[in-house]
Amino acid sequence: MATIFTKIINGEIPCYKVAEDKNFLAFLDINPNAKGHTLCIPKKEVNKILDLDEETYVGLMKFSRKVGKALERAVDCKRIGLTVIGLEVPHVHVHLIPLNEMKEATFQQKVELSEEEFNEIAEAIRAEIQ
Repeated sequence: MATIFTKIINGEIPCYKVAEDKNFLAFLDINPNAKGHTLCIPKKEVNKILDLDEETYVGLMKFSRKVGKALERAVDCKRIGLTVIGLEVPHVHVHLIPLNEMKEATFQQKVELSEEEFNEIAEAIRAEIQ
């Protein structure tokens, strides 16, 4: 059965897309730790990051870096945290989290954003990627 991320890739579930190429997709996390929390995923459905072939693994890191640099310019923060946990969805995903305090990286503090705020953040990140 397809993961929720594969359904997003296929357009079956909407997302706040910030970047995409033929192999990868980046979109805002709808349950964010901080404003701008973004997920980068390979379009190839693989459960664990270390099970990715080397080319996809390296490509995902390069894609995540590009998105992270744009995110850092688009959202006021001290730095962008990068983490890969992978327990909540069995599809490789990199979390890019704007950080001002360590607690924003713990996945225990969440922020609520309106649809308008999600759209504004996504647009700001897309503009920085261009």
